[in-house]
Amino acid sequence: AVLVDRVRIEAIVKSMLFIPMAISGVAAAVIWRFVYIYEPKGETQIGLLNAFLGLFHINPQAWIQNEAFSTYALIVIYVWIWTGFCMVILSAALKGVPDEIIEAAKMDGAGRLTMFWRITIPMIAPTLGVVITTMVINVLKIFDIVYATTGGNYGTNVVANEFYTQDFLNLNLGIGSALAILLTIVILPVMVINIRRMRAQERMR
Repeated sequence: AVLVDRVRIEAIVKSMLFIPMAISGVAAAVIWRFVYIYEPKGETQIGLLNAFLGLFHINPQAWIQNEAFSTYALIVIYVWIWTGFCMVILSAALKGVPDEIIEAAKMDGAGRLTMFWRITIPMIAPTLGVVITTMVINVLKIFDIVYATTGGNYGTNVVANEFYTQDFLNLNLGIGSALAILLTIVILPVMVINIRRMRAQERMR
């Protein structure tokens, strides 16, 4: 958000980063599956990432099927989707930092890093807290990307996907219900923290 606020074509960059938010998690997973497609060495690589590696004569990798890469491959998809949302929220908070404080810091000789850590971060701390807790909740209940990309295989299973598998595929309703309750219990404290932060922010206004 800080970097985007410094470029001249701010609106265009923000729009480009926010576009993935218009895509559903399943659609994003399908798009990235095409990026991650793996073919054995010696065959034509139709996956964008492995085709790129082939330009440098690097062996293709099974990004999704290899447990060493699978979790990180899903993280990339999730970050790609939500970066725009976080950037827009934090950018709005940055614009709310008073110019007087920034000018005073510059006059005191504060460098960019000092201003970032000592001025910017404390001033947007409430918004940053809301963004972080929102992302934590989203990660805890993530399902669509995992289900559409790996189906929970290759070491990428999550609670929501296991709940779906036990409840709807294996018809183990007891286990499925227990997982749903567990997920709710885990998410509730984060939601409470988020609500308290939002109320505290409203009181400050």
